[in-house]
Amino acid sequence: MEGGGEDTAAAMAMEVEIEAEAVLCMGTSSPATSNSSSPSPNSGISSRRLGLKNSIQTNFGDDYVFQIASCQENSTLAVSLSTNALKLYSPATGQFLGECTGHSGTIHEISFSAPSSPQVICSCSSDGTIRAWDTRSFKQISLLRGSQELFSFSFGGSSGNLLAAGSNSQVLLWDWRNSKQLACLEESHMDDVTQVKFAPHQHSKLISAAVDGLICVFDTDGDMNEDNHLLSVMNVETSVAKVGFFGNTYQKIWCLSHIETLSTWDWNDGSRELNIDDARSLATDRWNLDHVDYFVDCHYSLPDDKLWVIGGTTAGTIGYFPVRAGLEGAIGSAEAILEGGHTDVVRTVYPAANTHTGQNRGIFGWTGGEDGRLCCWRSGEIAEMNKSWISSSLVSRVQKKAKCRQQPY
Repeated sequence: MEGGGEDTAAAMAMEVEIEAEAVLCMGTSSPATSNSSSPSPNSGISSRRLGLKNSIQTNFGDDYVFQIASCQENSTLAVSLSTNALKLYSPATGQFLGECTGHSGTIHEISFSAPSSPQVICSCSSDGTIRAWDTRSFKQISLLRGSQELFSFSFGGSSGNLLAAGSNSQVLLWDWRNSKQLACLEESHMDDVTQVKFAPHQHSKLISAAVDGLICVFDTDGDMNEDNHLLSVMNVETSVAKVGFFGNTYQKIWCLSHIETLSTWDWNDGSRELNIDDARSLATDRWNLDHVDYFVDCHYSLPDDKLWVIGGTTAGTIGYFPVRAGLEGAIGSAEAILEGGHTDVVRTVYPAANTHTGQNRGIFGWTGGEDGRLCCWRSGEIAEMNKSWISSSLVSRVQKKAKCRQQPY
């Protein structure tokens, strides 16, 4: 039920009291701010209370929300679903804008990072393709095909026109301008390459990470080959799920593994700074809620020079836990808790780029999960809003449900 049908449902939606709030501790740097405060039910200190602004059932079925991406220039929020489709929404209102279809396999990653093209969103899939879509027409405008499943992609290079992708034990590179494949690096990894990312401040440097537990650093300048362009290798010693850059010059990377361990590295010299094997237990001890079952992602704030690991429960509650240097207290008390918006595992968290101006005013961020919901969380700026609207198919009070599940993914 999309397009006019979804708009009609939204217009007819009933306002219901929903047990949903986000709690943000005062006195610490945080992903959002507020002027109102009240005691937190999870700690003895004063806290800011953030509410659920909006909850959208993206599919009215059993499909998962995999990932969320946003573009400030064209006011568009993109969501990838387990139907192998992309759906586009207004980030301010939640209005459905359109749908992009064409992938025949699972969409692993989406991004608005195409060079000089804010209206273009790209996606890679297990069908072995990277596709570019025009968000104005919802039509496919470009297709690159690898020989195997593609798990991740990133734009960068000294010219900004390189496109890297991770495949089955391969790192592939194309020139985005002419779709010409420039290199296939197949000796550095021995298993699926789950992540590729160009460094934010050193655009020629490319990070790749894989199921083989290795994180590789390449210099992409010149004619690529592994003998001369592989700069260093870091061994995580377990299958890598996600990596990302942090630090005031983005000289460090965080790493989440498929067995929910957390490590941090200085990728310039290859040194490991933190290695937390029991990260879920440490996070669980830092709030008074259910056991942290999995990690969704990490979030870094450059102005605060602060890193959070985002953990969740199978009932849909997630928390922002600060990551600190040193083994003692490496994971701090939860500074933000988002509860009641989801009833199942949360797959993706997308923080608002700016919570105080423009279309994101008053918005903390968006989340999506295995309940098929896209939730928009208030930053607490509009304290008098205690209710959220949801589609007419969800007019009953949200009830948490217990699940016996070892692996959320």
